[in-house]
Amino acid sequence: MARLNELRLISRVAQMYHIEGRRQAEIAHHLRLSQATVSRMLKRAESEDIVRTSVIPPVGTYIEIEASLREKFNLPEAVVVECTEDRDGAIMARIGEAAAHLLEVTLAPGEIIGVSSWSQTIFKMVENIHPQKSAQAKYVVQTLGGMGDPSVQTHATQLTTRLARLTGAEPKLLPVQGVTTSREAKLLMQSDPFVRETLDLFSSITLAIVGIGAVEPSELLARSGNIFSTRELADLAEAGAVGDISLRFFNKDGKAVKTPLDERVIGLPLEDLERVDRVIALAGGSKKTAAIAGALRVGVIDMLVTDKFTAERLIAL
Repeated sequence: MARLNELRLISRVAQMYHIEGRRQAEIAHHLRLSQATVSRMLKRAESEDIVRTSVIPPVGTYIEIEASLREKFNLPEAVVVECTEDRDGAIMARIGEAAAHLLEVTLAPGEIIGVSSWSQTIFKMVENIHPQKSAQAKYVVQTLGGMGDPSVQTHATQLTTRLARLTGAEPKLLPVQGVTTSREAKLLMQSDPFVRETLDLFSSITLAIVGIGAVEPSELLARSGNIFSTRELADLAEAGAVGDISLRFFNKDGKAVKTPLDERVIGLPLEDLERVDRVIALAGGSKKTAAIAGALRVGVIDMLVTDKFTAERLIAL
């Protein structure tokens, strides 16, 4: 009977707090209890199953799918967005909107943002960001050099500088080819003082925003005029590559794939990405399912933002 009397009082405290909306100090005064006792009783109400917390996800959110992704890939966090069409254009637009909101609410003052500037999905994110006034970044660092045709290379510059302007940061560009003609050409380009200044910031990046590519070049990369040769694509396929992050390739198990191409890339290596405090990957679409799965197994991604169709395919693998 003593226990029942105790639980009755705990129930009354819980009712006053959760249903009647009274403050703990008010409850303590009303029931002639100390505030510390009220606080303990509220905790007891949960442990005794008197108070149960229910999360009712709104229509268009997918917390169960997100939980499945986290469990399957040992992923710290996942965001699965609503999309009415399983089509690349629609998927990129929805992921971009969600990623923009995420960046706006989580951006910390003084952040150094690394951005993989050859991603249409990241470009969609930048299009949706509102100018930040309170939490402003310090630098936005371009983490992969330009590609091919100079008229197309402006995409990378525009993306980096626009993101910097929106976040109140200073842009740090990488004004060289993303894929050089040879290892010697790469070393020569990296010796340029302006290039070296940007490369030296790689180790200071606190937030990296990356896309995930399939081995077959994307439409954006194909338009650059600097896509890989048939021989290079064959070498990657023979080595087991399924995708890339900033032209650093990996296999289906998330292991880095090294080919002669890797020695010609000017950009952030996967091992450097591993040291970044927060890595957000934006990717979706049926053609990228295997690439995204491999990327998640690399172990460097802290959050994946994808669409419901891709998420379901990843879970079904």
